[in-house]
Amino acid sequence: MSTTIKIRNLNQYYGKKQALKDISLTIETGMFGLLGRNGAGKTTLMKVIATLLLRSEGEVFVCERSTQNPKRVREIVGYLPQDFSMYPNMTVYEAMDYLGVLSGLGKAERRERIPRLLEKVNLNNDRRKKVKALSGGMKRRLGIAQAILHDPKVLIVDEPTAGLDPEERVRFRNLLCEIAENRIVILSTHIVGDIEATCEDIAVLDEGSMLYRGTVSDLIAMTEGKVYSAEISKRELEILKKDYVVTSMLTLGNNVMARFLAEERPFESAKLCEAGVEDAYMYLMQTGRGR
Repeated sequence: MSTTIKIRNLNQYYGKKQALKDISLTIETGMFGLLGRNGAGKTTLMKVIATLLLRSEGEVFVCERSTQNPKRVREIVGYLPQDFSMYPNMTVYEAMDYLGVLSGLGKAERRERIPRLLEKVNLNNDRRKKVKALSGGMKRRLGIAQAILHDPKVLIVDEPTAGLDPEERVRFRNLLCEIAENRIVILSTHIVGDIEATCEDIAVLDEGSMLYRGTVSDLIAMTEGKVYSAEISKRELEILKKDYVVTSMLTLGNNVMARFLAEERPFESAKLCEAGVEDAYMYLMQTGRGR
């Protein structure tokens, strides 16, 4: 079985509203980043891949299985939605065991697999805690454990680090990278830092269209020579914002160190900077110059 997702000319509608516009995309084994602002169509695309939505037009194959046969696709796909919830009054182990029963796993298989998965997500010591007593980060890690309980070929996670503290975010990203060693992991987010830390292959969506498909390195290369910084007054900053996209600011007493996008050096004190992922993403969203 080929561990590949192939999407061809996908169009998705909610009534008369078109949520996805002619998306064609191939995703291979490893981490794949799906980046875009809220409402860009990321969740719709993931739901089509996971067969939670039947596609309106086009073709979608997950490991050579058509999404027109949802049962066969769901056998090999794990999905962690943004608003994940489990049985709050069950313990961690009880919830996993119950979900294992629903997934058709035998008793011996559940007994072997659940402790191993809880160890993998660093929850084995908390297996007797009730789900409602877990922190936000622990619930997300439990969500990953339940999503891979049936050993899927594809794992889809939607905005998994939103609301997590920095330490938990790093732990969660490392876990996803580990899981992606032998399967496809699709990470959907509007947090550029999550993509930068985990993915090399990405797609950027905006208003249902695909602005970019390629590597993070190539996206950054599009922005080289277009990122500048300058120390300016707060009054000058307001003027700068009218003409340029400011990607970051650092307050220095009465002044501000501003980082911004420009096609050429706008004034003498502006210094050319090395482009980063956030700069490249902002440039792409401003110009629409994808591939």
